[in-house]
This record gives sequence, C-alpha cells and structure tokens, in this order.
Amino acid sequence: MLMQFQPTEDQKAFLETAKRFADEKLAPGYLKRSREHRFDRALIKEMGALGLIAPDLPEKYGGLGESFVTAGIVTEEIARGDFSVSYVQLVGSLMGGMVAEHASEDIALEWLPRVVSGDAIIGIGLTEPRGGSDAANLILKAEKSGNGWVLNGEKTSISFAEQADAAVVFARTGAPDSGARGVSAFFVDLDQDGIKRTHFEDIGTRPVGRGSLFFDDVYVPAENMMAEQDRAFGTCMAGFDYSRALIGLECLGAAQASVDETWAYVQEREAFGAPIVQYQGVSFPLAEAETQLTMMRQLCYYTLDLRDRGLPHTSEAAMCKWYLPKTACEILHQCLILHGHYGYTTDLPHHQRYNDVLGLQLGDGTAQVQKLVIARERAGRVALQYDKKAKGAA
Repeated sequence: MLMQFQPTEDQKAFLETAKRFADEKLAPGYLKRSREHRFDRALIKEMGALGLIAPDLPEKYGGLGESFVTAGIVTEEIARGDFSVSYVQLVGSLMGGMVAEHASEDIALEWLPRVVSGDAIIGIGLTEPRGGSDAANLILKAEKSGNGWVLNGEKTSISFAEQADAAVVFARTGAPDSGARGVSAFFVDLDQDGIKRTHFEDIGTRPVGRGSLFFDDVYVPAENMMAEQDRAFGTCMAGFDYSRALIGLECLGAAQASVDETWAYVQEREAFGAPIVQYQGVSFPLAEAETQLTMMRQLCYYTLDLRDRGLPHTSEAAMCKWYLPKTACEILHQCLILHGHYGYTTDLPHHQRYNDVLGLQLGDGTAQVQKLVIARERAGRVALQYDKKAKGAA
C-alpha cells in the first residue's frame, strides 16, 4: 500500500510559523542554550502562544485538534532550529496524548491546557537503573494506602527530571515476578514532599536535563491511577508508536540544518582556485545525504499518516526510531568533516547537533530493540522466543 504525503494549506501555515520561529528565535541561540542546563520558560511559552506545542491534542484540552502529521511538521522545523527545544514538542504530544486518553477527565482538564500553552511540562517515569531496555521489569513499588497509593523507588534517565511539573510514573502494583502484567501508571504532581531530583552531566541535550527521580513514601490519590490497574504497561506504551516517528523527525531536522549549512559553506570555500563544491569528494557525500533525508522524511510522514488513518504502524515507527538517529549521526559527522579543521571547533553547531542526536540512539529504545519489534511484527512472537537449547549448546 502506497501513500503520498502532500501538506494541506493549513499544514503549510503551521510549517511557515514553525520555520519563522526556528529561524528567528531558536537557531541564533542554539549553541548558547546548549551549554545551559535549563530551558527559558518564557521562550517555551512564546512557542505555546503560537500553537506550536501539541497541536494534535483535542480542542477541549486546549489543543487545536490537528493531525499527527501536522505535529510532525512542527517537530521537524523546531528541531532544525534547536534540537533540545524540540523535546517540548515530543513530550507535549506523547505525554499529552497519554494523559488525554488514560488519565481522569479532571486531570486532563487541569494539566493539558498548561502543556499546550507552555506553562507545564509532563515527563515520563519509566526507566529504572537496572532495567534499561527491559522496561517491563520494574522495581519501583506502589503499595495501597487508604484511598490511594504510596510510591517508593527510583526512576532514571528521565527527560526534564529537574524541570518537569508532573510525570506519568510506571510502578509495580502486582507481584514482583508478574512482569508487564503487574505494572500500573500514576499521574504524579512532582511538586510535593518525598521527591528528590538529580541532573546528569550529559554531552548533549543539556537544556532538557536528563536525570533521576527518587520517590520516598510519595502519596498518590487513587483517582490518579491511569488506565487499568496492573495492565497499564501495554496500554500506555502504545503511544510510543507515535513518539518514535516524532523522534525520527527531530533527528532529521537537525541533520537537514547541517546539510543546508554545509552546502552553503562548500560553495563559498575555495581551494586550488575554485569553490570546493566542484570536487566530487565534497559534493557526492552531500548528494547522498540529501537522498537519505528525503527517503527518511517519507518514512516518518508515512508512519504518521498511517496513525492518522487509524492503521497499524508499529513496525514503521520502530524503523523510524532505529534508522533515523543512526543515519542522522552519520550525516552530521560528514558535515563536520567537510568543514575541515574549522568544523572541529565549538564555533559551529555540527558537533553539538551530533551529540544531541546521539542520545536518541540510546534512549527511548535502542536499535536492537526496534529491530526485535520489526521482526515480531513480521514473523510473530516466535521471533522473540528465547532458545534455551541453543544457549546450552553454546
């Protein structure tokens, strides 16, 4: 089945607004902000006022009821200006959609308009120190207490760990060995006693502020449980088929920015009496990059179009997640090399974009996990079965 993506007039308007904001407000300060460890909330609110945060959320929650493709268009353009800022689009749409679908109406009405306006950020508390890709093997406990639950444990590798105003926290409510079937999700206001936050010294996306959250007897009302008790993992994780396509577009936006800048540079830079763009060793890598970017863009928007149509897109989303970060890093590396030793300085954005994109080869599901997902979608669960005999023979 083939689909062709052509933006509508409304989508072109979103594209122009996002492009203007990226060019005028984001790109000039990208490197400076990349050295800091917090976002400028005033800048985020300005972005929200333009309708550039989670435009796909329903109108009753402050959104614009736009398509997933439209949200992707905005994400790509914002990432072109500042990769870290595009995380606001990512978590706004991912977590906003999760709250809209699975949290209580009261929580959604209270929090989602604040997300759309840029006044609040909702994070996700899923990963734990010993778990990594084994996301369903959670230890953080939620124990019944009166008319609510008490959380104890640690979450790590959390985007916006120090800045998020609330988080959807996945905790074990079932038996220790119950796996994904014993996991529940809770909407937690992070501005309360018993929560400690830490900040990691990462090489990229520093303004996002990855870190850990520690919960020490944190009380959560019963009405803050999302989805069904002990069944939240599979239900809520379905949203990751959406975020994986958005992640692909984040990486694509950053790579496209460097390719555009490199085309301009190689036409201006001269060697042996002529612009270096005349040498195929210079122009061919950029031609290859343009080809890869065009194909990857089609994959991402094809995936989002499938989602808009209510069609399965798990495999395509996994393709976006493993292939885009890897290939974008390769393109960014080539752009840096084409700038010669000047590209090795911190004056140019290519190294920073590389470091920023590199993090998404690691977080939100590694390439190996995504390939397992694709194999499962094509061959069924037999592709995931563990061969104990093979292990014994080895």
